[in-house]
Amino acid sequence: MTISQQPQSGATTSMAPEGASQPVVQEMTYAEAVRAALREEMQRDERVFLMGEDIGIYGGAFGVTRGLFEEFGEKRVRDTPISEAVIAGSAIGAALTGMRPVAEFQFSDFMAIGMDQIVNQGAKIRYMFGGKAQVPVVFRGPLGSGTGAAAQHSQSLEAWFAHVPGLKVVLPSTPADVKGLLIASIRDPNPVIFLEHKVLYRQKGPVPVGEWQIPLGQADVKRTGQHLTIIALSIMVPRALAAAERLAQEGIEAEVIDPRTLRPLDEETLVESARKTGRVLIVHEAVLSGGFGGEIAARIAASRAFYYLDAPIVRLGGAESPIPFNPILEKRATPQEEDIYQAAHRLLQQQAV
Repeated sequence: MTISQQPQSGATTSMAPEGASQPVVQEMTYAEAVRAALREEMQRDERVFLMGEDIGIYGGAFGVTRGLFEEFGEKRVRDTPISEAVIAGSAIGAALTGMRPVAEFQFSDFMAIGMDQIVNQGAKIRYMFGGKAQVPVVFRGPLGSGTGAAAQHSQSLEAWFAHVPGLKVVLPSTPADVKGLLIASIRDPNPVIFLEHKVLYRQKGPVPVGEWQIPLGQADVKRTGQHLTIIALSIMVPRALAAAERLAQEGIEAEVIDPRTLRPLDEETLVESARKTGRVLIVHEAVLSGGFGGEIAARIAASRAFYYLDAPIVRLGGAESPIPFNPILEKRATPQEEDIYQAAHRLLQQQAV
């Protein structure tokens, strides 16, 4: 099976660079794509090893590392104590000695416990040693709501990490992206925060077989359009695409862009789309206040696209509340397809001040 190249309205962009042959792909889930990336990198480079709570025989809280312990053994797939500070510090130390650890946190919320090691050590070491030391470590963690895990296990804290120079921050939204971006992250000489939405683990899609990297800092235009731009993060990408399909039935063509990485950010792609459509809607699950959508809006407003905007930039984010345990309230607390659809309609009715 190969992926056809059809960069038209309503279609996703090609997986291969222009002029290159299309890769052979296999249908798999988002979780299987993570596992495939880990397996291939562990086979390719003996310095790559996994560490985290219950990632060995148990296979991880969401089953992502299932089977890797049996394949690579306890030295390459290491269960750790229930201490996120130890996980973060040990992974950074291992990276400094030439290893390439991939450290898993059961929930990305728990990265807060390892914040000192990640932010004050991992992110700073290369700078403080004048570039002579490298910290090639990946911190993986599931984020977001949708599983009834309640307030302490359902947050979207990507903006915390994007605020820190020295860290790279990645939020894949498709199985193909998660594989290509994870491989690129493992090979990167800098610490990477790799955030996987737990609801996306079940999503299926075509994933290139074998060697497949996506450069960090390269956004993807998931759907082309001319009437407005929807910039969506993580789980909001499929919801934005579903809303765009509804809009298309009304003759409204929305361009949907997935930044994929927040640090580095592909500002050029976002600015060019805003300039083209003149209207921008930014959607993320994280609480609106302090969310990364504000950073994207500020950069667009400060760019050449500002003079082409036909309406103020609109942000759509999570409620100013911890994530509720109740499934009905949980759904109400974060943007859904209908919310994106309605916000797009309101934006189309606005005029520039």
